[in-house]
Amino acid sequence: MLDLLQKFVDLGSIVVLPILIFVFGLILGTKPSKAFISALTVGVGFVGLNLVIDLLTNSLGPAAQAMVERFGLNLTTIDVGWPAAAAISYGTVLGSLAIPVAIVVNVLLIIVGLTKTLNVDIWNIWHAAFVTSLVYAVTNDFAMGMLATVIYTMMILLFGDILGPIINKFYGFPNITFPHGTAAPGFVFALPLNWLFDRIPGLKDWHADPETIQKRFGIFGDSTVMGFLIGLVMGILAGYDVAGIGQLAVKTGAVMVLMPKMVALLMEGLTPISESANSFVQKRFPGRELYIGMDAALSVGHPAVLSSSLILVPITILLAVILPGNTTLPFGDLATIPFLVCLMAAVFGGNIIRTILGGTIYMVTILYITSWVAPFLTKAAQAANFDLQGHSSVTAMAEGGLWTTLLYVGGAKLFGYFALVGIGLIITGLLFYVNRILPKRAAKQTEV
Repeated sequence: MLDLLQKFVDLGSIVVLPILIFVFGLILGTKPSKAFISALTVGVGFVGLNLVIDLLTNSLGPAAQAMVERFGLNLTTIDVGWPAAAAISYGTVLGSLAIPVAIVVNVLLIIVGLTKTLNVDIWNIWHAAFVTSLVYAVTNDFAMGMLATVIYTMMILLFGDILGPIINKFYGFPNITFPHGTAAPGFVFALPLNWLFDRIPGLKDWHADPETIQKRFGIFGDSTVMGFLIGLVMGILAGYDVAGIGQLAVKTGAVMVLMPKMVALLMEGLTPISESANSFVQKRFPGRELYIGMDAALSVGHPAVLSSSLILVPITILLAVILPGNTTLPFGDLATIPFLVCLMAAVFGGNIIRTILGGTIYMVTILYITSWVAPFLTKAAQAANFDLQGHSSVTAMAEGGLWTTLLYVGGAKLFGYFALVGIGLIITGLLFYVNRILPKRAAKQTEV
């Protein structure tokens, strides 16, 4: 059964997701023809989105790496990037169990009414597998690793429940949420920062969303032109020749135009299924909502996210140089920075200045945490027979540097079961509050 599930997942997101959307649509009562067209549109949208993300990664990655080499960084731990981290995660015994465990936990929580999120983004359960593998690496306790999988899954569904209304308001995606292990922690991290920014004179009144910037700066505030100019500067910092600078500039400008269009196509396919899901739940569970959990890639196309992320690439490289005690050489995940800050932008209301400031603070914590995690990730990589390519110490910024990773791995290392059980009780209490208490309060206020 486990092998069959793994083979299904190995089909890839552009195949797996349409199949799940089609089956999900039929269960919800959508007409087969409509469900098929929606599922196929979602698949086509994801193909387009992946093509644009590949364009961004293949353009931004080499430029960032050229900057690293040009600045002569000599740090002991190499950032191998999220693809390697995912392979390491699923390469361990515990990691391979993460998908079935996460699916069972999700279904049970929906049945008992402790989550509104149905996570169809099965591939990205690798985030749970990653944390689980590291917990095992520091404890050598299989049962503790399994417990971490369950609690992490509950946490990410809690994030999905909280994010649903915010994603609808900021991105305009109804009944869609992002229980995404890389993106959701940034949302939580941004909340106290936004509170702080609101109390800093000058900064609190500085409106810097893409629309305001375009009005103020005219053509230079246009998102396409901003992408072009940022690419131009990055090409110069990377030491490219004139042709290389021009090509990078046009490609970053193209990403700013193409990504929102691909997201719009994907949402065109999801909308009928989302509407059917809402009707299905309302008929059987009046007053309850259901969010479809998707990849946070849908949020990366926002102009505030892309603009801030591109600027944060050279800032991250600079931080790696000047931060005392940092051992991480930013490399593989520099092109993944949009996923780290995409939900921070929602907290900041699309304010690019706040997103850059908040993202800079976030990257400071990520570099320190990922440096601390490196020995455990290296151990997990060796357990998964991952080719370290001659590196004695490896890490991954996009997951290894997150505060959630520190919470689970650090907690398990210092306090064992006591820490994980404590985290689990807090998350269970929050799930109960968000899904049981808050809806009752809202209903009473509506009656009044």
